Amino acid sequence: MTSPARALWDAPVAAPPPPRRVWRDWLLVAVLPPLILLEATLRADVPWRWLWAVVLVVLVPTLLWRRIRPLTMLALAFAVGWTAGLIAGGDPELVATAYFLVLVYAVMRWGSGRAMLGGAALVLTGTLISLPLGESTPADVIGGIAVVVTTMTLGIAFRQRAAARARELDRVRLLEREQFARDLHDTVAHHVSAIAIQAQAGGAVAESDPAAAVEALRVIEGEASRTLDEMRSMVGVLRRADAAELAPTPGIADVRRLARAGARGDAGDPEVDVHLDGDLDAVPSTVGAAVFRIAQEAVTNARRHARDASRVEVRVRVDADGVRIVVRDDGAPVASVAPGFGLTGMAERAAVLGGTCTTGPAADGRGWAVTAVLPRSGWSA
Repeated sequence: MTSPARALWDAPVAAPPPPRRVWRDWLLVAVLPPLILLEATLRADVPWRWLWAVVLVVLVPTLLWRRIRPLTMLALAFAVGWTAGLIAGGDPELVATAYFLVLVYAVMRWGSGRAMLGGAALVLTGTLISLPLGESTPADVIGGIAVVVTTMTLGIAFRQRAAARARELDRVRLLEREQFARDLHDTVAHHVSAIAIQAQAGGAVAESDPAAAVEALRVIEGEASRTLDEMRSMVGVLRRADAAELAPTPGIADVRRLARAGARGDAGDPEVDVHLDGDLDAVPSTVGAAVFRIAQEAVTNARRHARDASRVEVRVRVDADGVRIVVRDDGAPVASVAPGFGLTGMAERAAVLGGTCTTGPAADGRGWAVTAVLPRSGWSA
């Protein structure tokens, strides 16, 4: 086989993997049988209409397994349909037969390369076999083929679109982890430098002032413990071996800069109001950097996308449980929003530290809110 054909033949199932079942599947299974029986009752002119009605009702459950076994369900539907066609001496004339197109779509949307090729061959074979059985005109045949090809094309198009989005989301996650690892690099470098300085000082005063040398050892022990914690986090996050950038790492206090950035915004940009509460000095630098990045991304999204917003409020609270970040605007309410790459990045950064990040309409129905929680239990995990 040629290279493109080989690649299609060896193609895996769609990524990301499909859901096993969703509420729409149960709705289809519940609605289709009554509609099929109703059509069979009303269309007395259709030959063998009750035979086809029974066949179509019996095959409705194949829709429940169309994502996990797409080719098997399509083959089962066509095999039963062909058998009924041989008995009735023609194709079904019930409009409800159109739900077979859902099975055709599923093969192209969710199946492997072999399933896609098998499904296309199955549909083509079924079309050729059905020609001698019925009284279809060339226009009917061409129209039917056009509908099937369009359905297949839609399945392939949505498959490619989902795969492209999944790749882009993976890229965003990797970039977010890389940025987090760079922040950790600066923190670890700071601790190691402090250890080296204290070791040099302890060696210099060891003979003349043993107490000062002991104090230097205590400082070294504390710095070393913090460094080990940071390195454990780095090993869990770092995915690339590139050299880290040595730019200054932002901290939790730098969240105040977001208010100044808002004040310098263009005319019409919402005002950014920042409130920091709690013991900010107790927050490790890596966590502080994550707080800043999450707040920065949330404020940027609000300034870009919030409709008719005049104010963005940023609240960061540090307490015994950890850090809580809430960023909300007063824009026009929206029911939902598609998860963008910025939202994915914030969620990824929070998850790395054992926390969570949720987004959605504010509880009081005014504007949009981003809430991130970074628990202390996850800071060194």
